[in-house]
Amino acid sequence: MTHLGYTVEYKIETMARAYGKELQIPWKKSVELARAIRGKTVEQAREYLENVAALKQPVPMKRYKRWVAHKSGYGPARYPVKAAKAFLRVLESAVANAEFTGKDNPDGMRIMVINAHKGAIQKAYRPRAHGRSGPWNQDTVNLEIVLEETEES
Repeated sequence: MTHLGYTVEYKIETMARAYGKELQIPWKKSVELARAIRGKTVEQAREYLENVAALKQPVPMKRYKRWVAHKSGYGPARYPVKAAKAFLRVLESAVANAEFTGKDNPDGMRIMVINAHKGAIQKAYRPRAHGRSGPWNQDTVNLEIVLEETEES
């Protein structure tokens, strides 16, 4: 069993955080999407994720790029729509947590930490011919987002 939790020490005066447990999204696409929005402000990240979900902007694949088609101006890239929508839900949860703790400008906060960790595997079996069965497992992702106030906000 994996240990769930945050990877950074939390300071309630300047930070806000959210955690998505066992999201049913692809882990490899989640890693690439997290790399793409790390360090951006909440406003920039929200716009980026909405564009990815609307198939307007691809996510560059840096590590997991085997057999990935090239997109003009980006190189190997994909449109992970389901992952982008899940990221957007967790990001909105972090913004709501920032508002609840009394932060002045949650949209101006910067994404300090965003990590996609492998979650538990949901095991299932698919019936096959001649009375056999094969594994039909679902990988999950644990997503953590930690926001930090910047000097400008």
